[in-house]
Amino acid sequence: MTTPRHLIAAITLLIVSALTGGAAGVKTVRGEFTYLGDRNETREQCRAQALQGARVQALAKEFGMLVSDDTFQHETMTDREQSTYYSSLSLTSVKGEWIADVGEPKFEYSLDNEGCYVVKCTVTGTAREISNEAAQFEVLALRNGTTTRHSDTRFRSGDDMYLYFRAPSDGYIACFLADDRTNVYALLPYQDASRGEVKVKRGKEYVFFDPAKADRDHGPVDEIMLSTESVERNSLYVVFSPNPFSLTADSRSSDGAPRSLSSEAFAKWLSKSRRNDTKMGVKIINLEITKE
Repeated sequence: MTTPRHLIAAITLLIVSALTGGAAGVKTVRGEFTYLGDRNETREQCRAQALQGARVQALAKEFGMLVSDDTFQHETMTDREQSTYYSSLSLTSVKGEWIADVGEPKFEYSLDNEGCYVVKCTVTGTAREISNEAAQFEVLALRNGTTTRHSDTRFRSGDDMYLYFRAPSDGYIACFLADDRTNVYALLPYQDASRGEVKVKRGKEYVFFDPAKADRDHGPVDEIMLSTESVERNSLYVVFSPNPFSLTADSRSSDGAPRSLSSEAFAKWLSKSRRNDTKMGVKIINLEITKE
């Protein structure tokens, strides 16, 4: 990553809630999923995707799904049956949330005729139905432009990324980006913001990461450029609540990269925050970055 433009490359990360078991409505669920990788994916990346797919499949089977066009704007499709199924699940909002694993997930590894990893995951866990009280809001990833017509989830290395946001009520927003190396980067609030919160107004259209459209109350703007040497996938997590919330502790890198924290710390913070605030909403935008 370079200063002042942050070069970010990451892979989809499933945020697993770490709530306390035994609560009302908690059920034991089981899912199984086979992920078929491609030549650009490592064994660990395929393992993470298989685990995510198994958890999503378990939640979908128990609680069902709601179509949500604005959560996953696009998902890369393949001609392989299981990967296509995974993509179709990603285009939905599962009406359940994962609480914790019961035992260790089980993995089976093999290679296909092209030398790509095939990973089967079986997982058992506790989960509960998601409350429908969460605030609904509009959010879009924007590529090389700051209007909604620039909405996209496919980026090329060197593209600028902006974030469009509009809230249904006064409230607070935070934004994080997760990678496959157990790191989560805090993008909002901005790095040099004097306040530890980003307050937004009802119905106002915001474009973050653009100095020309900056709100002075949000502090000095960070600009973001996505970069990769191959094919990468990012998960952008946008959190909004009408109620103020405290952010988890993070650390700043000396090379000008965004503040970061471990995926475990982020998962614990997010699950605790959602448990304490039923109106907190979370939307995930999957981004794909290619070299050319």
